[in-house]
Amino acid sequence: MASFSRREAVQIMGAAAIAAGAGGALAAPPARKVEVFGHRGASALRPEHTLASYAKAIADGADYIEPDLCVTRDGVLVARHENNIVQTTDVAKRPEFASRKTVKMVDGERQEGWFTEDFTLAELKTLRAIERLPQLRPQNAAMDGQFDVPTWEEIIDFTAAESAERGRAVGLVPEIKHSTYFASVGLPPEDRFLAILAAHDYTRRCPLEIQSFEIANLKYLRSKLGRQPHIRLMQLVEPDAGKPADVVKAGSGPSYAEMVTPAGLADVARYADVIAPPTRAIIPLGPDKNLAAPTSLVADAHKAGLLVHIWTFRPENYFLAADFQDANGPAARNEAGSIAEIQAYIRTGIDGFFSDDPGLGKRALATL
Repeated sequence: MASFSRREAVQIMGAAAIAAGAGGALAAPPARKVEVFGHRGASALRPEHTLASYAKAIADGADYIEPDLCVTRDGVLVARHENNIVQTTDVAKRPEFASRKTVKMVDGERQEGWFTEDFTLAELKTLRAIERLPQLRPQNAAMDGQFDVPTWEEIIDFTAAESAERGRAVGLVPEIKHSTYFASVGLPPEDRFLAILAAHDYTRRCPLEIQSFEIANLKYLRSKLGRQPHIRLMQLVEPDAGKPADVVKAGSGPSYAEMVTPAGLADVARYADVIAPPTRAIIPLGPDKNLAAPTSLVADAHKAGLLVHIWTFRPENYFLAADFQDANGPAARNEAGSIAEIQAYIRTGIDGFFSDDPGLGKRALATL
């Protein structure tokens, strides 16, 4: 039986769709799989990066859950969106750690707070998670203090147990954070990450999509992992945000804007399987803050042989395009508007998306 590369498959499906639209005899291609990624778990409904948040995402049908990974002083990978933990733990209220408040430059940005690399895992485990957006998500803020900071290994074991209980594979979509920065302080994360993948049965077989805003670490991971059927590498991009941190340090290399051109996408496809831009890079907002016309990025990425997974849908009016907001104020949860907005993006041909409320994402797909 003939086999095809991802690029060839995308081109064949596109040709079939064109022929069908023109009245040709070719059958329509099978319905594509659009995957839902639980962004930091189900962070609209539980404090982010807690086992409670991941549990809710899995219960609501997420295909993958997302742990962002930072490094502790003793070299343990833990789930925090950034190494500065001031917004997502109660560290600021802990007098025993007051002296560790400091100012650092991380990925070119000056930050003040407390940082994972200044704490051992045992110390971090004494802290409790808090809600990042208490004004928008007071129901999450009511859970402040209930959950700890999980390790990457704890998340793997938890997901394996959930998968066995539910009889379905639950994917993991870890993001390796601040690789260049952590290497600069003697805590490079990649080999630690790879060792954990090899040590766990679940990560040797579960759907696994590894993401980064940097380039060099993804290329390194590809050199170590090769191409395995259950593993994809995702290049995160933010076209309006300059250059990746490793490119800045190296002094040469592409900007994010250059990476989403046809030539840039072809380069990304040499080491990655997925391009992951923000939602507004697919359908931007017009001057009225309504959705404007889609860009060519989805088509360009597919032509290069890349899947397109976009970030991030959030259900509060504050985050929605104006044409999907209701009259209940910016902090109001707007399920109907969120579902309609997600569906507008699905129609562009994306292959997956991150959502703070993956249950709404699954509903958007079911009712499209």
